Amino acid sequence: MAFLYDTLLQEFGKRAIAQVTVPNHITDNLKPGFGQRPYQIESFQRFILCDSEDFEGKPKRPFHLLYNMATGSGKTLIMAGLMLHLYQKGYRNFLFFVNSNNIIQKTKDNFLNPQASKYLFNDKIVIDGKEVLIKEIDNFEEADNQNINLKFTTIQQLHIDLNNTKENSVTYEDFKDKKLVLIADEAHHLVAGTKSGNLFGSWEDTVKKIHDSNFENILLEYTATIDTETAELVKHYQDKVIFKYDLAEFRKDKYSKEINLIRSLYDEKDRIIQALILNMYRQELATSNNINLKPVILFKAKKTIKESEQNKENFHKLIDDFSVSMVEKIQKTSTVPIVQKAFRFFEAKGISANEIVKRIQTNFRFENCLSANNDAEAEQNQILLNTLEDENNPIRAIFAVQKLNEGWDVLNLFDIVRLYEDRDGKDGKPGKTTLSEAQLIGRGARYYPFALEEGQDKFTRKFDDEISNDLKTLEELYYHTKEDSRYISELKKALVDSGIYEDDANLVQLNLFLKPEFKKTDFYKDGHVFFNKKVPKSFDNIKSFADLGVKKTNYRHTLSSGVGRMSSAFFEMEPTQSNDEVIKTKDVKLTEIPKNTIRFALSQNPFFYFDSLSHYFPSVGSLSNFIDSTDFLAGLEITFSGTTKRLKEISHFDYLQALNGLLQIIEADIKSNSTEYEGSDYIKEPIHKVFKDKEIKVYKDSERADGQETLVANEPWYVYNANYGTSEEKKFVELFSRRFEGLNQKFENIYLIRNEREIKIFDKLGRAFEPDFLLFCKQRNGAQMTFQVFIEPKGEHLKGHDKWKEDFLNEIRAEQKTIKIHTDTYLITAVPFYNYNSENEFKTTLENTLNE
Repeated sequence: MAFLYDTLLQEFGKRAIAQVTVPNHITDNLKPGFGQRPYQIESFQRFILCDSEDFEGKPKRPFHLLYNMATGSGKTLIMAGLMLHLYQKGYRNFLFFVNSNNIIQKTKDNFLNPQASKYLFNDKIVIDGKEVLIKEIDNFEEADNQNINLKFTTIQQLHIDLNNTKENSVTYEDFKDKKLVLIADEAHHLVAGTKSGNLFGSWEDTVKKIHDSNFENILLEYTATIDTETAELVKHYQDKVIFKYDLAEFRKDKYSKEINLIRSLYDEKDRIIQALILNMYRQELATSNNINLKPVILFKAKKTIKESEQNKENFHKLIDDFSVSMVEKIQKTSTVPIVQKAFRFFEAKGISANEIVKRIQTNFRFENCLSANNDAEAEQNQILLNTLEDENNPIRAIFAVQKLNEGWDVLNLFDIVRLYEDRDGKDGKPGKTTLSEAQLIGRGARYYPFALEEGQDKFTRKFDDEISNDLKTLEELYYHTKEDSRYISELKKALVDSGIYEDDANLVQLNLFLKPEFKKTDFYKDGHVFFNKKVPKSFDNIKSFADLGVKKTNYRHTLSSGVGRMSSAFFEMEPTQSNDEVIKTKDVKLTEIPKNTIRFALSQNPFFYFDSLSHYFPSVGSLSNFIDSTDFLAGLEITFSGTTKRLKEISHFDYLQALNGLLQIIEADIKSNSTEYEGSDYIKEPIHKVFKDKEIKVYKDSERADGQETLVANEPWYVYNANYGTSEEKKFVELFSRRFEGLNQKFENIYLIRNEREIKIFDKLGRAFEPDFLLFCKQRNGAQMTFQVFIEPKGEHLKGHDKWKEDFLNEIRAEQKTIKIHTDTYLITAVPFYNYNSENEFKTTLENTLNE
């Protein structure tokens, strides 16, 4: 039997899921800075589909669903979005529970504290035109019907409260006649009853009783960990796991840091010094690139709090005694490449060993170090631990044993130093301690967001294909340990099994270089390549609703009335209808509605505040103009439906209700037809600055490990020494080689360049596209125009998913943009996807494009 996430895929297909609209009451009310990632959007789409459609295998009510999502992937954001959605569906009461007080404190900050850096919601939550508050409550007797009422508790406390009733605590009576959303975080702790086969008296039994108390209740569970080894748990969760997004996918989609193991024969003290030097290197490297980063180190003890306290004491003594000779010892003896790179950086920046000592002593003062071990410390320091990225948070070093293995959100942890040397694995299998270390590394692997230019994605890795780029260090977590081949082998296995690590043994590093003869050409020395940038969208030319796609059709509003009738359940009664019951319609221009009513309706929705309107319509001038201009509200009408009597007696309240509905439609139209970013005009860069020699890593024995050298190594038209591309890309290159002679008769300076992520182009919605190839060729006769052609080979299975890219290529081709530089003229054009199954069609299109 398939899991629910597979059932949804089989029933609807990936494309149908992707076409589900995520409503504005989710997207508009989550904090803009978080920006929903594709997998987070899919998590909402799956819930909406599961809730709204009937299909075989649909979960029975009361709904019980589980989100199995990787550590760091934003489970709390999904909770927040679904709370908003379920509020809009009529739910008002929400119960959040987890097994740890630490996680409750963190989650309260995320949900309730607008000043917190990780607060999840917009400044104002507006649903259906009304402001909604999130209220913390102690019991559901305090709940109201206008807001989100949220009770926080641990599962232990909930179990005690329900089974030992006392004043002001939650009771089973609280849940009668109330539909409720239960939200369980770290849900793998809550299924001990199922696992043992005995629910009676367990925490799980308590939750089940609450969940079953109302047919409309919903239980949403969240965890990064599902036990797939226990048959009872697999059976329990098969019809519940609505979405699965594991660490392997998280890493593959570039939302995590990469993991590097720094192994050395240094003793504990020198391992610490090496980590301190790398910590300082990261900070200085970030600063020199205008990135605000305070990297943090975690010092890990093995078993006891006493060990950790001793580690902290030893560390403070080391910092007090820190000296130039300690730094110079690492410089002279470390063979770790990144350490030597750090010292070369310091030398280039004029940072002496004496300065290194001073800065490290300043950074790691006593007050900048934090212990996170016993419960009292962890709870007391929870805010500091969960805001390590904040500018006003001074903490640089954390000392811990086990307390941070769950519920810890940290983005700027870059080094973990293991302050012990033994291992507990057996027969090559990782032991319990090693598995716990892998779990901790998975938490530390959360990506630290930064962007180097406007519009660049802050939240994903940028240098996977630029191994030698210094900034790649800001996308890596280093785990510092003593060299021990058996331990390293066990740790690697635990990390690979978790999905957060790719063992170098599976990868091969390849050198890709531009051919020396190509570097001698005038084209390489003096030629240009054209692309564009992602820039904030300009609304300067937007002068009216019509410019942003707001529909001119009348908004229809039905007036409430007491008209009704009674019918028999057993036989059809002859319908009777008096003239007073006939429903008629009446068109009312907005200019006929009192302005004070319109102004009040506008004041109810933050989207129509003047600062928001002037963003989308810079020329609007004033709210009065927005109301009076026929380009805006004065050009619209509302069609009222009702009895003759009601149409004669339309009240201010009727107008207000109709206006609220109209404004919500206008807001949705504007948002669906506008983006925050767009592609700029073309810019140029010299060929020799853009295309360079580089190192790449690919999987051993994969298609990409074959460089197609036998075909391209000696061809003057292929500028690199090899083509480490996909099978479809190699088929395209084969086609090009067969057509080269024909092209050579009409063109000179024919160069095919595989785009190794050097060039991005952006469409009118600001979406990034990296075409696989750029073809350059110059006419031999006539205008001697140089063509720059974007080409994208695409496998059959991806054509539908990437259709927008092909549409973009067709737009570029239709535009036929020409750019003159001195005496040279360039024509920027493109062709639709290359696919081997339709190769002849592509060949004709390419040749027609070059004949235009």
